[in-house]
Amino acid sequence: MIELNQLYQGFRNPDTIHNLAKEIKTLASQYPDKINIMEVCGGHTHTIMKYGLNQLLPSNIEFVHGPGCPVCIMPKERIDHAAILAAQPDVILVTLGDMIRVPGSKGSLAQFRAKGCDIRPIYDPLDCLTIAKDNPDKTVIFFAIGFETSTPMTAILIEQAEQQQLANLLFHINHVLVPPAIDAVMADANATVNAFIGPSHVSVISGAKLYRPTVEKYATPVVVSGFEPVDVMESILRIVQQKVTGKAELDVQYSRAVSEDGNLHAQQKVDRYLMLRPHFRWRGLGPLADSALMLKPEFRHRDAEVIFSDKLNFDDIDDHKACQCGDILRGIAKPKDCKVFGRGCTPETPLGSCMVSSEGACNAYYRYNGISL
Repeated sequence: MIELNQLYQGFRNPDTIHNLAKEIKTLASQYPDKINIMEVCGGHTHTIMKYGLNQLLPSNIEFVHGPGCPVCIMPKERIDHAAILAAQPDVILVTLGDMIRVPGSKGSLAQFRAKGCDIRPIYDPLDCLTIAKDNPDKTVIFFAIGFETSTPMTAILIEQAEQQQLANLLFHINHVLVPPAIDAVMADANATVNAFIGPSHVSVISGAKLYRPTVEKYATPVVVSGFEPVDVMESILRIVQQKVTGKAELDVQYSRAVSEDGNLHAQQKVDRYLMLRPHFRWRGLGPLADSALMLKPEFRHRDAEVIFSDKLNFDDIDDHKACQCGDILRGIAKPKDCKVFGRGCTPETPLGSCMVSSEGACNAYYRYNGISL
C-alpha cells in the first residue's frame, strides 16, 4: 500500500494530471485551429501512451510521434555493418541492448549471436574497457549509438582507451543530432507539426539553446519537457498558452535539470574526439547533411569503418516493403496505420525498428494502447 501511495504522488498524481487536462481543454477551446504537437523523443511517446495522456486531450490537440529514438532511425546498412563486423575473426562486438534485435538485411545481431558471433549487449559503455583488457587477443568494437545524450559517454570511452593504450578497442560511431531531424520533419511537404515537445535528456547535455533556431526559423513553440506524465501535461498546457496568445517561444518546463547552455564539460569532451559527419542516412528521413558525428582524423586508428572498409557495404538498403516505420518517424503516419502492426509485426517478431526499441512508437502502441488513468 505504501508503494502504491508513493507511485501516485508528485509527478504521477492522477488528480494533478486530470486538473491539467481540464485547464488544457478550457484554454484550447479558445484556439480555432489544430495544434499538432510532435514529441521528438520516444521516451515521451511511451509516457503519453502508458498513462493515456492522448485520451485526456481535446480533439483539436494531436500528438505527432517524432524521430527521436536512436535505435529506430538506424538504417539497415548500418545494422548490417554491425553484423559484418561481428562475423569477422577474433572480433567482439559490443553495443547497447536494444540494437541486438533490430533486423538488418542480413538478420538481427541476436541471430548472428545465435550463429556463434561474440556479440555483447551492455548498458554502460565503460564496460568496453574491461572487455578489451580481458581479451587482449581480440578486437573489441563498440557500436556506438545515441543522440546528444549518450555521446559524451562515448567520448569518455575514447579518452580512456587512449590513456590506457588499449589498442584493441575500436569504434563504429552512429551518434546523431536532434536539430537536423527537426529540420527534416518541417521540410516535408506533408508535415502538419506546429509545436514541439523538446527532449529533456538531450537538453541536459546540449542546453535549451539547441532549439532556439527551430523556434525562430519556423515560428513554432518548443517546450523542453521532463518525462513524467505531469511534466508532459504541463508542457502541453504551456504550448496551448503560447498558441492562444499568438506566441512562439522556447520554454523550459524541465528547469530542474535543463539550463540554457547545458553541460559545457560534456560538450568539450565530445568536441575533442568527434566531428560532424558530412552525410548520414536516417531511416525514414533519408540522408541528412551534418546530422551525425564521426571520429576525428587523429583517431582513425580506432575507427572500425576505416579499418574494415573493405568488408563493409555503404550502399543504401530499403526497409521491408510492408513496414511503415519510415512514415511514422517522419510524423506522417501512426503505428495503427501500418497494415502489419500487431499482426506480422510484434515485439516478438518485429519487421521494423519502431517495434523493437523500448522507445519506439510502435512498441509503445503495442504495449499500452487502451490504458488510461
